[in-house]
Amino acid sequence: MRSACLSPGSAQAHGTKPVTEFAQVRRLFTVILLLALLGGPSAAAQPVELILPDLTGAPRSLSEFRGKWVIVNFWATWCSPCLREIPELIDFHARNHEDAVVVGIDFEEIEREELVAFVEKMGINYPVLQVGPTPAVPFEPLKGLPSTFFVTPQGEYVASHVGPLTAAAIEDFLAREAARAP
Repeated sequence: MRSACLSPGSAQAHGTKPVTEFAQVRRLFTVILLLALLGGPSAAAQPVELILPDLTGAPRSLSEFRGKWVIVNFWATWCSPCLREIPELIDFHARNHEDAVVVGIDFEEIEREELVAFVEKMGINYPVLQVGPTPAVPFEPLKGLPSTFFVTPQGEYVASHVGPLTAAAIEDFLAREAARAP
């Protein structure tokens, strides 16, 4: 690879044209784009890992659920669309817990005891974690609540949705993904 720092006349002395910095950046972008289109290495192909405390304060990891679809749902107790969505997530999790797991992430600063009482009152049947002090990469920054992210059984983040979802919509998405799989 040639250096972008060529002195005037040095490229002509070697019978080549000078390579501008723009041309190098453009070539690099083209190579990255081709790799992405051809299925080469990408950030999305890396398994997603996230470790947050559960309702007992114990650390929980998304990797615990490898082999199942993971529906990562960011929500808050004060969010009315989130409150409308929770029964749908409960229903989805109850019907699909063999192949998929909902992981609720409470996205607010709230005392653990208050959150435990809320979860019990709502009858939430899936793991609930509390947001941590650092961003939950690659999910944050969020565009709104509720925000739902789909992680494959291999741990690959493949889709997201802002706003409430129904159990049927989640099942439809997973069915489409299963039909696309080789």
